Amino acid sequence: MYNFPLKLSFKKIALAPQISVKDASGQELMYVRQKLFKLKEAIHVYSDNTRTNEIYSISADRVIDFSARYNFRDAAGNDLGAIKRQGMRSIFKARYDILDGDTSSLHIEEDNGFIKVMDALFGEIPILGIFSGFVFNPTYSVKRSDGTTVVTIKKKPALFESEFTIDEVVDIQDASEIRTILSIIMMVLMERSRG
Repeated sequence: MYNFPLKLSFKKIALAPQISVKDASGQELMYVRQKLFKLKEAIHVYSDNTRTNEIYSISADRVIDFSARYNFRDAAGNDLGAIKRQGMRSIFKARYDILDGDTSSLHIEEDNGFIKVMDALFGEIPILGIFSGFVFNPTYSVKRSDGTTVVTIKKKPALFESEFTIDEVVDIQDASEIRTILSIIMMVLMERSRG
């Protein structure tokens, strides 16, 4: 359905987090805006940056929680699945379950936990911490339960704007593809302070 690789980018210093997703030809596929000052996460996904056509929404199932579930819905309100952080297992290495109903169909896992630890330590050094985005760039894999990698996500070095490349390794079905892209967007929003 999508023309891979996709490019996901956002400004690190923006007041309200906003993400742009473009395909390999540079066409904008999604524009994401997260509402500020909400007790429960409320994220709107539009077809472009004019924000006139909302195509998806993402909402948390509870108020601020380390392992909240984020549900995806299309414009008609149909359930498309969800993503859930694996709580304590995500402290040293980011891990998320992509859910189809209540079953985990895929999961996102950070490839190298050492980068997460070093980024956190380096980020605390005054002045030098600003440059952690050039040095520590995480990569993630979306995998099936049998360990097959279906999508890879790589962060590019940057200072004020973060950019991720999303590449499909194995062809996945349309419904799984949308659920996977929405999961990656939510994961990036939760991990955006890194690198």
